[in-house]
Order: sequence, then structure tokens, then C-alpha cells
Amino acid sequence: MYKWEFGILWNYRWILLDGTKITVLLTLSVIVLGLLVGLIAALAQLSNFRTFRLGSWAFIELFRCTPLLVLLLWFYYALPILLGIEMTAYTAAVVTLSLYGGSFYAEIIRGGIISLDRGQTEAGLALGMRPLHVMRRIVLPQAIKRMSPPLMNQSIIQFKNTSLVSVLAVPDLLYQGQVAATDTYRPLEVYTIVAIIYLLILVPMTAFAKRAEHKLNKSN
Repeated sequence: MYKWEFGILWNYRWILLDGTKITVLLTLSVIVLGLLVGLIAALAQLSNFRTFRLGSWAFIELFRCTPLLVLLLWFYYALPILLGIEMTAYTAAVVTLSLYGGSFYAEIIRGGIISLDRGQTEAGLALGMRPLHVMRRIVLPQAIKRMSPPLMNQSIIQFKNTSLVSVLAVPDLLYQGQVAATDTYRPLEVYTIVAIIYLLILVPMTAFAKRAEHKLNKSN
């Protein structure tokens, strides 16, 4: 019968807390940057310029169809060699996760925009509004309501994806848990605590996303 000893982890509480802070900060960074990348890619997909559409399509398919772990390793080890630049593990993680998440955000945003009646865009243009103003004042405010639930769900996935950055030795929660497990030889206790911390963050995020989706459905 296995004897659990969680008390031994008390000495590692600070590194686990630091790892949690890094995970949360990384998540916020890649969500904001990913949304920006996704918006640009979505608008490029809807552009009248064929070059923009093809470039955006290539970007989206490349990142959506490539495993995230492979992308992380490539951006950290291969890209600096090709470009002749230095890149920290944290920077590589932010760039990779932002682009990867942005490819999924792009499809969500594009779907939300094209789901609206084309007549609204045509009416705005008929009134003399520029296409950018039509998008900003008429289309996006309405599309955001439809896009919000899938965008929030994708952001939750982004949070879970951050656990993969431990392979680059980014000192996130999982990496610090690995350090504690190696030092204490108590992997069951360590990874149980790590899983509980992830749950304590993910459960409220999921509940908030469901509540927001319910409110949006009622308002619609």
C-alpha cells in the first residue's frame, strides 16, 4: 500500500508558486498576442487581394496541421540558426503559442464575420462608409457576440497548451513540478499537486466561459 507524504512538498511551495505565476503570465501573453494574430489573419482571409488570402490560408493551415510540440522545438532550436538570432526559451514559447493559437482564433473570427448578413456590409458601403469603418462599426460589434464562446474555449485550450513549454526548460508550473519530483523522489505527490493547481485555475475559467455563453445566448 502506497503511503502518501504531501508534507515533504512544503519546502517546494515557492517554486511551485513561481511556476504558477509563469504559467498564468504566459497564458495571458499568448491569448492577447494570439487574438491579434488571429484578427489580422482573419481579415486577410476576407481580403479582396488574392495574395493576402493565400498567405493567410498558408499560415493557418501550416500551424493548425503541425503538432504544437514540433513547432515549439523548431522555433527554439531551428529558427535561431536560420535567422542567426538568439532566442530565449520563454520568447520561443510566446512566439510559438501566439502563432499557433492565432491560427485557430483566425478561423473563429472569420467564421463569426461571414455568419452575418452580407446586406449589412452592403448597406454601410452604400451610405458612403469605408470598408474598414464598416468592419469596425457594424460587422465586428455584432460578430463578437457570436465569436465570444468559441474564443473563450480556445483561450482555455491555450492555457492547457502552456504545459508543453516545459520541454524547453521554461520554468512554468509543470517544469517546476518536475524539479520537485526529481529532488524528492515523490512523483505521485508532486504531480498530484500540479494537477490540482491546474484544476483550481481551469475550473473557474471553464465556469466563467459557460456562464458568459449562457448570457450571450439569452441576449441573442
